[in-house]
Amino acid sequence: MVRTPRLAPPRVDWVLLLAVLALVALGTLLVWSATSHREDLTGADPTAYLKKQLVNVAIGVVLMVVVTATDHRWVRIVAPLVYLASIGGLVMVLTAGSTVNGSRSWLQLGGMSIQPSEFAKLAVVIGMALWVAERAEVRRAGGSAGGAGRKGSMGDVLGMLVIAGAPAALIMLQPDLGTMLVLSATVFGVIAVSGAPRRWLALLAAGGLTAAAAAIAAGFLKQYQIDRFMAFTNPDLDPRGAGYNVEQARIAIGNGGLFGQGLFDGSQTRSGFVPEQHTDFVFTVAGEELGLVGAGVLIALLAVVIWRALRIAVNSDDVFGRLAAAGIACWFGFQAFQNIGMCLGIMPVTGVPLPFVSYGGSSMFAGLLAVGLLQNVHLRTRATVPNRFVSPARVPVRAGVRG
Repeated sequence: MVRTPRLAPPRVDWVLLLAVLALVALGTLLVWSATSHREDLTGADPTAYLKKQLVNVAIGVVLMVVVTATDHRWVRIVAPLVYLASIGGLVMVLTAGSTVNGSRSWLQLGGMSIQPSEFAKLAVVIGMALWVAERAEVRRAGGSAGGAGRKGSMGDVLGMLVIAGAPAALIMLQPDLGTMLVLSATVFGVIAVSGAPRRWLALLAAGGLTAAAAAIAAGFLKQYQIDRFMAFTNPDLDPRGAGYNVEQARIAIGNGGLFGQGLFDGSQTRSGFVPEQHTDFVFTVAGEELGLVGAGVLIALLAVVIWRALRIAVNSDDVFGRLAAAGIACWFGFQAFQNIGMCLGIMPVTGVPLPFVSYGGSSMFAGLLAVGLLQNVHLRTRATVPNRFVSPARVPVRAGVRG
């Protein structure tokens, strides 16, 4: 007896959600620990940054829920508006933005500081995914052999590069090298998943390296950014300047040992030796106060988030969902590697936050919006549960419960 597979009701990806919430909770504690003793930051209120981060998390969770619950058709309709809004924000930064640590990356809106480049990462991902999806649907409607959207075409790749190019150029003018590196890795990942031939990917990689060399030769990079790269290769070149962050980060993490010195008890953290410890170098708090075990748990949670994003991409029934989820996975993966790597001294200091962990509203909002989009893609994926009477040989390869 053979029965057709029945459709399983859509369910939230609880593994992804719980991993993200655990990261957010752990990050909030680390931010509190890094700032509670810093009267120059808190104004003698040890819980000042704890309260601010809780507000950021609350707003981010609301945004995540809204995107998760939004009909996927509206997501695709709003996608171009999100992209245009991100371009507008980046233009406003260059005309009326504030300069922080040498980069003109911030907009002051009342009592809040917004970093449009954080939202540009998500805007570029959904813009590229929408471009390829629309072209795939046109080919499918026309009966083209490329209608499945698996084979990348020259038009697909050029369109994605144009979509990514405008925000990238504006980010370089700030200049924000860290965000540019993350965006480049994300764009490359989306193009690879879109089905572009390997020779095109090789040409893109070579072109990117050539463009980077040209940017350095043309003076687009500031001297402090070049110093950071030099300090990455040898921190002893400038131990009181560019190499100071790397050296102090290594000391803090080394102090943690296996189980750490205890939350709120890190000697380097309490002494304030590590600059920007509640934002870019928050991983050093985990390393010093929670030790190898605690830092390992944090990395494992990030790995779970990336794994679930990739799983959602693989299981997605449409091109837009597949590319959007894969792009988000590339974004989170490279940014986490870059942030943790600079704390360990294996990557240059570029000033990117650790997703869901570092202090900051823009990073938290953008990250949780991306998680909402992942959940949205997951919920609309048609999971099928094969009936027990169906012969295994007759069950399609893609059948099964979508986790």
